[in-house]
Amino acid sequence: MSAPSVRLAIAADAEAISRIYNQGIEDRVATLETELRTPAERRRWLAGRSPRHPVIVAESDGQVVGWGSLNAFNPREAYRFVADFSVYVERSWRGKGVGRVTLARLIELAREHGYHKMVLSAFPTNQAGMSLYGAFGFRTVGVYKEQGQLDGTWVDTIIMEKLL
Repeated sequence: MSAPSVRLAIAADAEAISRIYNQGIEDRVATLETELRTPAERRRWLAGRSPRHPVIVAESDGQVVGWGSLNAFNPREAYRFVADFSVYVERSWRGKGVGRVTLARLIELAREHGYHKMVLSAFPTNQAGMSLYGAFGFRTVGVYKEQGQLDGTWVDTIIMEKLL
């Protein structure tokens, strides 16, 4: 098992991206999304991305073990220098540095694309995520109380940012 490397995602990665994203949805650890995704939907999603909003995958020995993306924060022109981002890691690879290499590359890409700031919304109960974001210098801006409902329970989300 080799250390994960990171590259830009291609259409052929849609199945792995879908599978890993669905694990995050099912595990209720990383997203307020509740509908599972299909490889076909993820292929369309990949095809519709702009160059300023890349998707990357982390792989080990040819197997995709995680993915990340830079996302539009807000469509208003004034926010063009702010990127939201996503990081998802295959269940069996969590805690093995995949999130770290993925987020490191997303930060590099954000700088390369001229972003001034990266932001995220996460569950405060996601200890691995909170540790990862803190290690990269993200700071807490605040908490949205009862931001969404999962399985009949209101959940909070924490808002974080990093100036680049």
